Amino acid sequence: MLLDDDRLFPVEPAVRALARALFAEVRDLPIVSPHGHTDPRWFAENERFPDPAQLLIVPDHYIFRMLFSQGVALESLGVPRADRGPVETDGRKIWRIFAEHFHLFRGTPTRLWLDHTFATLFGIDVPLSADTADLYYDRIAECLERDDYRPRALFERFRIETIATTEGALDDLKWHRMIADSGWGGRVITTYRPDAVVDPDFAGFADNLRMLGEITGCDIGGWAGYLDAHRARRAFFKEHGATATDHGHATADTADLSRGAAEALFARIRAGEANAAERNLFRAQMLTEMARMSLVDGLVMQIHPGSRRNHSPGILQRFGRDKGFDIPGRTDYVAALKPMLDAVGLEPGLTVILFTLDETAYARELAPLAGVYPSLKLGPAWWFFDSPEGMRRFRQLTTETAGFYNTVGFNDDTRAFPSIPARHDVARRVDCAYLAGLVATGQLREEEAAELAVELAYGLAKRAYRL
Repeated sequence: MLLDDDRLFPVEPAVRALARALFAEVRDLPIVSPHGHTDPRWFAENERFPDPAQLLIVPDHYIFRMLFSQGVALESLGVPRADRGPVETDGRKIWRIFAEHFHLFRGTPTRLWLDHTFATLFGIDVPLSADTADLYYDRIAECLERDDYRPRALFERFRIETIATTEGALDDLKWHRMIADSGWGGRVITTYRPDAVVDPDFAGFADNLRMLGEITGCDIGGWAGYLDAHRARRAFFKEHGATATDHGHATADTADLSRGAAEALFARIRAGEANAAERNLFRAQMLTEMARMSLVDGLVMQIHPGSRRNHSPGILQRFGRDKGFDIPGRTDYVAALKPMLDAVGLEPGLTVILFTLDETAYARELAPLAGVYPSLKLGPAWWFFDSPEGMRRFRQLTTETAGFYNTVGFNDDTRAFPSIPARHDVARRVDCAYLAGLVATGQLREEEAAELAVELAYGLAKRAYRL
């Protein structure tokens, strides 16, 4: 068997029994997936997934970054090249390479997610290896030919109540319109991600600004018109179901400039004359502006700072963005967020969800901030720390100061659609194990733990993201 039903639970028998009982109450709750990167086109067109490799390997940076680290060429895994040059297109060949290297994932969360997917979605009960590669491929390919493995059917099978995708500010959201017009009952909403028209270092920024003006009809030659354009796009996204925005800045820096200073800065940004410090100041100012807009339109604000994106210029040039070379960096929150918090941090109508790739900030900065500012909540362990140990560290380092109710439950933040149930399964198991430990050590009553297990798995995310 691929799966131990007591995986991730404590070893001590009495505490394990508590964790098992808590998990039994939440394992089948609906999934709320309020932040992620699945493709809305899947649900709009509801076409069959092309083959096992295209479903599970090619879009998943967790997989191909590990293989690349061991000398496997991205081209051989079917990862598209920026210049549209040749890459492997034979799904079976890609799958065999993956299977030959599957041992590389031992001890990683990717292994947990994949084994869960193989066992529960495709009914496979033998380990993956070079010897079983074709057995796996044939079984998965056979399943993908069936109508009950199309995207909408899997959405329903996974018990997904709501899933949020993430689209850039210039997206026309046609796939979301198609979903809405189809009559299908699945709830797929969008999220407003304005990085391409907020970050002066984003590729094509000048052209993106021009397009923003054309799309909205706003005069982006001036600061006021530029902000109006964002308000117009946010309203458009809200019409297509958005309840949140998302901001992927390199730092958590915020600023609160006077109107005159902001206008002058925007003029330099638009003219392409700003230096590095001014470009960072502009990004910082825009976080505060987005928080002010959220006070008006009610969109929850997510800040995902600290990723040093596209660390390898060679890979960026050959394959483009989001190819596994985003690396965590140190991030300051106390000083960085102060201008925004001074401006709007005490507003009860504002929700700002903070994420981090710098775990050293949890107990020192993030938990104390979220434990007092009514506008702040802590997002779950993210990206590199979306793992059993990362989740445990998150609870251990934040609960004493921020409690549970200043966090937002779990979100899977995934591009790999079949892994969604597996990721929520891991999070629910880890949280139940943590709660069982609090009960066993006399810090929590069992009935409180049962209530918290439901909140962490379901309730907190629904309320935080206004779903």
